[in-house]
Amino acid sequence: MSELSHHHPEPTPRWCSCAVPDDETLPEKSGLSRRNVLVGMSAAGALAAAGWPGAAQAANAAPGAKAVTITIMGTSDLHANVVNWDYYKDAVFNDGRPGVPSNAVGLSRVASVVNQIRADRGRERTLLFDAGDTIQGTPLGFYYATVEPVTETGAIHPVAAQMNALGYDAVALGNHEFNYGLDFLDNWISQMDAPVLAANAVHAATKVPRFRPYTITTMKAAKGLPPVRVGVLGLTNPGVVIWDKANVSGQVEVLDLVETAARWVPVMRAEGAHIIVVSAHSGESGTSSYGGDLPVENAAKLVAEQVPGIDVILFGHAHQDIPQRLVTNTQTGAEVIMSEPKNWGQRLSVFDLDLEFVRGKWGVVAHTATTLNTNTVVDDPAFVALVRDQHDAVVTYMNTPVANSTESMSAAEACWKDTAILDYVNEVQTATVAAAVAGTPEAALPIVSIAAPFNRAASFPQGPVTIKDVAGLYIYDNTLMASVLTGAQIKDYLEYSAKYFIQVAADAPVAPASWTNAGNTPDYNYDQFSGVDYSVDIAQPYGSRIVGMTYGGVPVAPDQRFLVAVNNYRQSGGGGFPHIAAAPVVYNAQVAIREAIVSYASAAGTIDPAVFHVENWRLVRNGIPVF
Repeated sequence: MSELSHHHPEPTPRWCSCAVPDDETLPEKSGLSRRNVLVGMSAAGALAAAGWPGAAQAANAAPGAKAVTITIMGTSDLHANVVNWDYYKDAVFNDGRPGVPSNAVGLSRVASVVNQIRADRGRERTLLFDAGDTIQGTPLGFYYATVEPVTETGAIHPVAAQMNALGYDAVALGNHEFNYGLDFLDNWISQMDAPVLAANAVHAATKVPRFRPYTITTMKAAKGLPPVRVGVLGLTNPGVVIWDKANVSGQVEVLDLVETAARWVPVMRAEGAHIIVVSAHSGESGTSSYGGDLPVENAAKLVAEQVPGIDVILFGHAHQDIPQRLVTNTQTGAEVIMSEPKNWGQRLSVFDLDLEFVRGKWGVVAHTATTLNTNTVVDDPAFVALVRDQHDAVVTYMNTPVANSTESMSAAEACWKDTAILDYVNEVQTATVAAAVAGTPEAALPIVSIAAPFNRAASFPQGPVTIKDVAGLYIYDNTLMASVLTGAQIKDYLEYSAKYFIQVAADAPVAPASWTNAGNTPDYNYDQFSGVDYSVDIAQPYGSRIVGMTYGGVPVAPDQRFLVAVNNYRQSGGGGFPHIAAAPVVYNAQVAIREAIVSYASAAGTIDPAVFHVENWRLVRNGIPVF
């Protein structure tokens, strides 16, 4: 591949093997045992059951035509799942229910399916891509980023080790790749054999990609026929600049997916790519979880519709299983084939492209896609062995006791009741912020804290509480911050949070599980405050639900100032809550909240709800408590 000679000298791209659009550099203002390897049917049997055509069922081409079938496989949202294991339960992953078998997770499962497809199709006729969110999401990902960081030990990241062993051809960056900072991300990229792509993640105030934008692979797919050149363009999610503001501000900006694809697809075609694949960490809905100041979050379908010249889109981010989506490009009328594999390695997307060589280039004449369920195969033992020691270290860490609880606590009802286990998160956040601001002017402000029910299955047993229990309660790698809000702003914030509930008649049967998640609002967007007392009147319409808000028994004044303990995701604007993203930041020491909980519990030695649990909020209907 060539590099054009008109590069501006600053900033220097970290990739150097791709052609660049003419205006690209113009500055702008702006632990597993054998018993845990589940037994299933062979990979070949699983593929046959899924309707996957074997090697003998090649495409039917016109007599004498130069034709070949190539297969493109794709994963997305692996989230640091390397083996079929649930670290929060310390057991084989199991999400099954009566009559429905469990899914399976992990790259070790994916490897079994990938290797069978390669055996069926021929290695030279297959490619393997990923659409992002690979290194964060399990305790294993957290451990090798923060507890025993590979950036300090020099060890190969377990995800990099498995992806290298499986021979990925390209990997796109997801938004969660930025969670541990740019230095950590750069280190992971340096360990990867495959090109790691993100054309729309640029150096701040420029259009220069900070990461490699695309790669082109030459496939000698059939003896006696010209090689097939497949280009893949990587696109990441604009939400990075909100969700990881602390890690990327002033360094990385993320451009619109449609505009970026429109810039780079012609470059790839000009460089000789016959087939264009987009690997995008972006859903297909056309909507965003944030406001309109940023490019669209879920833009994969928009890219297919609006950018000519794309043949295939592998997409992710939404954690859905979409075997095949056919989208017509509005400019050319060409049909673009899309697929999203279910997250954590539960599915593998498989595109089957029939190609013919016409007028000196290959083109797609037919296409199909599907997703294959990895619960129908066994873990590839070689891939389990590759990460066994690292996995075992995480299991040992997760089972380390940190304190003793005087009673059992559960988050099962935390979405509609003030629970002790969620109050413990607020207790730790409040104490951490109070210690940090001691001796400063902000120490005079009353401190309140925000927490959300991340995991209804979370619990602390009576007796020893382990890191595993804490991690099950606080499943995200958030850090703690503190900002200043007024009483009026807190009320607005709580009103926004209360949209989580449907409107319920005062005399309707009490069925709280059916009242939640209104408008598909996830549990993690139902924020609850400690420190202020209030009621949520779900008989009232959205916007008129927060009543009786007091602090210390006195009604909260609209201009009363509070110091608010909050996680970085929310403070950066995640979820679209009012006021918090623009509020003055008083504390930001980059303390991981999960680690703060572990440290606090370890120092105290005892977790006693009688010390910290205060029922300061409640659901009511027309002023009458529901419970």
